[in-house]
Amino acid sequence: MTQSQVAAHLADKVKISKKDAKVALEELTSLVVRELKKEGSLRLAGLGIFRKRKTKARMGRNPATGEAIKIPARTRLRFTPAKALKDAVLGAR
Repeated sequence: MTQSQVAAHLADKVKISKKDAKVALEELTSLVVRELKKEGSLRLAGLGIFRKRKTKARMGRNPATGEAIKIPARTRLRFTPAKALKDAVLGAR
């Protein structure tokens, strides 16, 4: 589903214009970015948690040559789905 399709669906369900729905989605996106930069995590109830996670530097291997290479430390983004989301999508186990 694309951002335009999400905005159209949101506009239809909430009875607002597509332009307003697109602005709301853009604001939600900027909120997520701002909070991840500032706090490092964002919890959305029923959806899950977005987090920044630091990985350590490590040694790896070039698969083509077998040569050992150093992989530098970096920050990655991680999303952990909420239990409610997993149960809704995958079914309760």
